[in-house]
This record gives sequence, structure tokens and C-alpha cells, in this order.
Amino acid sequence: MLAQLRPAIVMIVLFTILTGLAYPLAITAIAQLVLSHKANGSLIERDGAIIGSSLIGQNFTSDRYFHGRPSATSAPDPADATKTVDAPYNAANSGGSNLGPTSQKLVDRVTASIEADFSAGRVPAFEADAVTTSASGLDPHISPENAQAQVPTVARTRKLSEARVRGLVNAATEHRFAGIIGEPRVNVLRLNLALDTLR
Repeated sequence: MLAQLRPAIVMIVLFTILTGLAYPLAITAIAQLVLSHKANGSLIERDGAIIGSSLIGQNFTSDRYFHGRPSATSAPDPADATKTVDAPYNAANSGGSNLGPTSQKLVDRVTASIEADFSAGRVPAFEADAVTTSASGLDPHISPENAQAQVPTVARTRKLSEARVRGLVNAATEHRFAGIIGEPRVNVLRLNLALDTLR
């Protein structure tokens, strides 16, 4: 019986070392050598400090900045751990709202978002990504149309010409890979950083 168990134990130990240690370490080393920026989270620095990642959205609320998509992520309520509170772009709790097109809660949220834009004197962006969340709740991109709809508000608040801000949006627009894969998009954090460099 021991003669039959020994090869099984040796194979378990061997494949644990190969697939559990050697392979992950080799892939990590290759990623660090070939794609170190992406392997380390695509972090963005300004003045030597990490201010975010190009892969995770941030909750910009000031009219001086372009706003990302709404985020459906949440966090535990500090007052009651059995409940949750809204925590936009909480990477520790990624997930969409799972609200369908017939959901009254979704209709109410979209309506409230549009009314908030009107009441703040902003031109509401009627693009779908301006009022709906992404599947992860962390999407750092918006459509070029959504960004263009926000230009008048940002330009007015910063006392810049709309043409200059539109040019910035056009320059920040990422196009389809190889002309066919994906959709045109604008990374909100990168766009806002470029906006801050304007004088």
C-alpha cells in the first residue's frame, strides 16, 4: 500500500511546487519585466504622490471637473454594521446595482440625477453612461459624448473657452483598438489632470 501512496504523494508535492509556486512566480516576474506599470495597478502620480489609478474611477463632484459614471458600490455603515451606505468607487466592494430597466429604483435614480443637473445650472448629459452605473461600479471611463456634454459647465466654472476644453476632450479620447475592438472612451482622471495643467 505504501508503494502506491508514495507516487501519489510525490506527484501532489511536485505539482503543488510547480503550479502553486513556480508558475505564479514566473508569471509575476515576466509581468514585472514586460508590463511593470500595468502589473503594479496603472498608478498615476502627481508631484511624487500617487493620486489614483487609470483603472479605477474617482468620485469628482465639483463643477470644475468632469464627472464619471454613477457608481453603485457601497460600504458598511459606520453607525450600524448590518447596513450599508453608498460609497462611490469603493474598490473593496466592486459590483453593479443589478437594477433592470423596469426597476422603479433605477428610474428614480436617473430622474434624480437629471433634476440635480438642472437645479445646479448644469446641462444634463443624456448619454446612457451619464446616468447608469457600470457592471463593476468602478469604470474610470465615460463616452466622448458624455464628456462633450459636460464641457459648457467645466468651461464656465473655470472661466475657459469651450473650444479649448473641447480640444482637451478630443485629445483625451481613446479610440477603438485596431479600429474595431471596444468603444471610444475618455479616462476621467487623466482628463481632469490635463484640465488642471491648463492656465
